[in-house]
Amino acid sequence: MFTGIVEEKGIVLSVKKGAVSSKITFSASLVLSDAREGDSIAVNGVCLTATCITKETFTADVMAETMRRSSLGNLKTGDRVNMERAMLCGGRFGGHIVSGHIDGTGVVTAMKREENAVWVTVSASQDILRYIIEKGSVAIDGISLTVASVTDKDFKVSVIPHTASETTLLSKKNGELVNIECDMVGKYIEKLLGLSDTKPGLQSGGSSGITKEMLLSNGFGV
Repeated sequence: MFTGIVEEKGIVLSVKKGAVSSKITFSASLVLSDAREGDSIAVNGVCLTATCITKETFTADVMAETMRRSSLGNLKTGDRVNMERAMLCGGRFGGHIVSGHIDGTGVVTAMKREENAVWVTVSASQDILRYIIEKGSVAIDGISLTVASVTDKDFKVSVIPHTASETTLLSKKNGELVNIECDMVGKYIEKLLGLSDTKPGLQSGGSSGITKEMLLSNGFGV
């Protein structure tokens, strides 16, 4: 489990691609200070298992499913990536609950500066946008961010100078892929209430399928 507070920017040292999987080696410092083989490290928001660790590097096996779901397949030697160690129980929770199991990718479509912050617009599929709400949380390449606005095609976040300097987000160009993990709370609620077949785009005015009878049958007093 992670919080979306990026600890450092690492560098891709090598990428060995198989037919549908990959073995990637990264250089890092802080995230390796107390790491052991088998530990989880989030790379651009993707939870990876460190299978080989040295003082300044670690290697991870990236399975086919991760390659399909994420942008890790686009990584090349020299790329910088966001890194975070798994959270410690009892530590400060600066971001939100991030599992490192991303929902898919989005595309950076615009960046616009407004005084000390930069507005970043990301387009995404309806399967992702259905879980993104204004003033809610979203993880973009492993960065915990607050959603400023949502449409039926994209969403926007505002990036402060500290986040800009500590992460790779503002180095992205229009058209580049980013990994997206939606807040898991909404997905659990949808599943438990049996709403998983609900059509995308509910926040635009569609019917949610939630009725007084359904709420009462699930223990909610109305």
